[in-house]
Amino acid sequence: MYEITDTHAHYDDEAFDSDRDALLLSLKDKGIGRVINVGASMRGCRDSYKLSEKYPFVYAALGVHPSETAELSEEDMEWILEKSRDPKVVAIGEIGLDYHFPDDPSPEHQKKWFARQIALAQQAGLPLVIHSRDAEKDTADVLSSEHAEKCGGVMHCYSYSKESTRDFLNLGLYFGIGGVLTFKNGRKLKEAVEYLPMDRILLETDCPYLAPEPYRGKRNCSLYLPNVVAVLSEIKKLPEEEVIRITTENAKRLFALGD
Repeated sequence: MYEITDTHAHYDDEAFDSDRDALLLSLKDKGIGRVINVGASMRGCRDSYKLSEKYPFVYAALGVHPSETAELSEEDMEWILEKSRDPKVVAIGEIGLDYHFPDDPSPEHQKKWFARQIALAQQAGLPLVIHSRDAEKDTADVLSSEHAEKCGGVMHCYSYSKESTRDFLNLGLYFGIGGVLTFKNGRKLKEAVEYLPMDRILLETDCPYLAPEPYRGKRNCSLYLPNVVAVLSEIKKLPEEEVIRITTENAKRLFALGD
């Protein structure tokens, strides 16, 4: 029997300070087999790495979110590269572009560090975890120009249209699907998921954010992924067990996870 793999979580977040250990230790008995905890800042990277050391079923992705790149340095890149040699580090991320907030680093600054972290992933031999918000064309352009197909990766929390999926599919990328799929206003994502082949879909929470219905607005966690599986099963006309099996195999293949 296959267990769900949560390919994008932030259990280092302060939202879990009161019950982190108890929650993580409860996952296995409730059908969650693996969790990839994803760094977004250098502090988040360090905390994600510590979680991967503490729990055998937790893996780490190390990288810096575009909104957190203002103070990023080459010394930080060296730390990530060093830790990437640990088998519990399975990806470089969450990296990418985010043009939503006007006070964030400039697009040129973000693109510089996006390209730099793609190069780091290629050096480390690890896939990418890609964040892209209001930056669809630039994201595709940077990924293409930096030959991201050499390391592959996942479009985390995919939010663009069905038409846009072609560019990212052509780069060999996977697509992280989470709670937004269950939202009543999630029509655009449902159309994209209907178009996507099952062998490119991963399950993720982005917890503590983006809890699925009926928990929308509450703290998200891996225990709510069956709600996403149910909607994905309906869209793809597959049994829920098959959705779990395929997405688990996809995660194992992309992130080189053992059995």
